[in-house]
Amino acid sequence: MPVMPTYPGVYIEEIASGVRPITGVATSVAAFVDFFKRGPTNLAVQIFNLGDFDREFGGLDARSEAGYAIQQFFLNGGGEAWVVRVVAGAAAKAAAQIDNVIPATAAALTLTAGSEGKWGENIRAGIDTDTPVAGEFNLTLSEYGVVSGRTVLVRQERFRNLSMTATKTNFVKKVVNDAFTGSKLVQVEAAGVDAPLANGTTSGAHAADPTVPTSPEVSVTIGDGTTNVTAKATLLFPSTVTLPTALPLTAIAPVLEAALRAASPANTAFAGATVSVIGDRLHVLAGPGNPKNRATFANQGTNTAATDLKLTTDAVANIQEYLLGGGAIANSAQLAGTAGNDGDLPGSAELIGDLGSKRGLYALEEVDLFNLLCIPRTATVAASPTAGELTPTQAQAVITRAETYCEQRRAFFLMDTPKGVDEPQEIKNWLAANSTLRHRNAALFYPRLKTPDPLDEFRLHDRGASGTIAGLFARIDSSRGVWKAPAGTEAALRNVSELDDVLTDQENGTLNPLAINCLRNFPIFGNVCWGARTLEGSDQQASEWKYIPVRRLALFLEESLFRGLKWVVFEPNDEPLWSQIRLNVGAFMQNLFRQGAFQGKTPAEAYFVKCDKETTTQNDIDLGIVNVVVGFAPLKPAEFVIIKIQQMAGQVAV
Repeated sequence: MPVMPTYPGVYIEEIASGVRPITGVATSVAAFVDFFKRGPTNLAVQIFNLGDFDREFGGLDARSEAGYAIQQFFLNGGGEAWVVRVVAGAAAKAAAQIDNVIPATAAALTLTAGSEGKWGENIRAGIDTDTPVAGEFNLTLSEYGVVSGRTVLVRQERFRNLSMTATKTNFVKKVVNDAFTGSKLVQVEAAGVDAPLANGTTSGAHAADPTVPTSPEVSVTIGDGTTNVTAKATLLFPSTVTLPTALPLTAIAPVLEAALRAASPANTAFAGATVSVIGDRLHVLAGPGNPKNRATFANQGTNTAATDLKLTTDAVANIQEYLLGGGAIANSAQLAGTAGNDGDLPGSAELIGDLGSKRGLYALEEVDLFNLLCIPRTATVAASPTAGELTPTQAQAVITRAETYCEQRRAFFLMDTPKGVDEPQEIKNWLAANSTLRHRNAALFYPRLKTPDPLDEFRLHDRGASGTIAGLFARIDSSRGVWKAPAGTEAALRNVSELDDVLTDQENGTLNPLAINCLRNFPIFGNVCWGARTLEGSDQQASEWKYIPVRRLALFLEESLFRGLKWVVFEPNDEPLWSQIRLNVGAFMQNLFRQGAFQGKTPAEAYFVKCDKETTTQNDIDLGIVNVVVGFAPLKPAEFVIIKIQQMAGQVAV
């Protein structure tokens, strides 16, 4: 409201300028829907690089077509993607149940992997009670993987000073299950009131410093109850220590650890043993290796060192780490768990999903913006499909839904050439049989690609082109703009060793008029994309959306203006509003014109923005409607470069 002056002086009043800048949306956010070996099911997850993909979905898997497409997307210039994991069948999460006594009878703590799949069986949990408050515990979660044939630690999480009391702020369930700071590996349920039993061997409590006998030796057995190794360990104290004598546990622990590692006869089972002091007890871990191993002690001969250190009858021997997905482990605090299950490869029903429950393809309903959609499994087509393959009608159903959904979301679908189609006539026949799949928001690329497979010693494997092309779109968008055709000599296909079919110019000439975008190999330039037509871009259709850059530019303008004009809703519908709309939309279009997005030497030749009493009549105003008409002259790719040469016959220039 205007300032109402009440006293003599200077008044300041801010007046709105009417400027509401419209920001262009991203143009190359990709979405992938397929099977993966881990990750939440039917939930879109945002990733920005291959590291994110490895952490969230387990990386490449020979069963996942989209896994390789995602790799190609990022290698070819992609920067942001949404991934939806879908599975069929009875996928299950690996779980472990832990008690606070041996032998286990009831679950005090249940650990369940964060998502379905056998990957959860690679998680191990360590419990220790090295905490300042009695009754609390620390939880260490370790995920292991096989790298070059060796089992290695790939991820570890540690949560300290946890409680089993639900009313406390450090309640284990509250801390570990926290959506932001909690575990990325497991979820927990706490049914007990006492802390779960610590891992390893814990001695009896020492009320005072224990007396170490002369020439102390202990007999130690390390094993899982099936495979056991027994050896003699001699505790060698410094020469300044005269035995027998009472020593603090902190002085005994390092000597016992060294003795275990040097136990005779030598065995790798003892090489990594560790001994620490927790409160008034010694704590022994058998060391890396079999998580089911435990260390048990006995006196060596007539020597009473094991008894004196309370490592025998007063000791509690437990396994080193708890395992998710396994059965009960005898003489330990671990009960039977739940085995992880990857489920089956998805079929058409799982890929399409359901809009109401936001499953499958429609999990992308939770995503604010995506521009490119890839479903590589639609190319695994067979008349008699095996696991993970689709029948032709099933693949057609998935693609039809995908194209319709892309139209609704102002996105673009990248279609893969089906497996086994590696001749020009075959792709012509396939497209003729699937002519109903022609759509202005989709494009088809031929032939398929051969890329090195890291899971198979980098041998070449046949892959669809959608992920590679999506990355190429992103690369060209960032360097040249969405209005530049993602094709030509600069449109190199990275990490592509060969093409399934090496096309000639004549073969290319028969495919291009049918709107089949060809991938070509040229000397010097290598493998490149050599086509930029939508599936509505065949010569016979004569569509205004013939070219990919024209269609994608229109989708970009639609989405940007749709978002940038939301402020208009409920504003007074008259000339002041219309002029603001013209101002802001015009500024947006002018900025694109300066970047070279449109044809024309002047703005008047390149675009127009009309919003006035001609576009919005009184009847429209009465109905609450404001009409904005935006036109643009798109740049169309120089698909055919014709050079005319004339021979001069002695003409003389005047």
